[in-house]
Amino acid sequence: MIPHPPPSWSLHPQLERDTHPLGDLPLCRVLAISDANYPWLLLVPRRPGVTEILDLDEVAQAQLMTEITRVAGALKAVTACDKLNIAALGNVVPQLHVHIIARRRSDAAWPKPVWGAVPPLAHDPAELERFTTAIRRKIWLA
Repeated sequence: MIPHPPPSWSLHPQLERDTHPLGDLPLCRVLAISDANYPWLLLVPRRPGVTEILDLDEVAQAQLMTEITRVAGALKAVTACDKLNIAALGNVVPQLHVHIIARRRSDAAWPKPVWGAVPPLAHDPAELERFTTAIRRKIWLA
């Protein structure tokens, strides 16, 4: 019997449409959400078929927490935000992904969740480049 190669990982098409790639950490792809209303990053574990954190083995779960902490700390340092929101919902996109959102008391949705609060706002390309460059440097992707 010929062994089958393991299934390959790919980014869900909705996440690909809604984000800008920043690079890969040991476990996760790091992405910036295409909405300038909020500094908003996603971590997507590069494991096929994973929909829940509990689908990862314990080593990968620990690595995910390490990467969430690293990226959240970088986002807080770069944005000087008032609060970080960190969530893994997956109600619309089943592929496991973790939202890390820098919140300010002055943002459009404060103090409520960001989803559906206001229409997405296109990024200014130069500002997006400054933001993603700063994040990459802080999380050692640059």
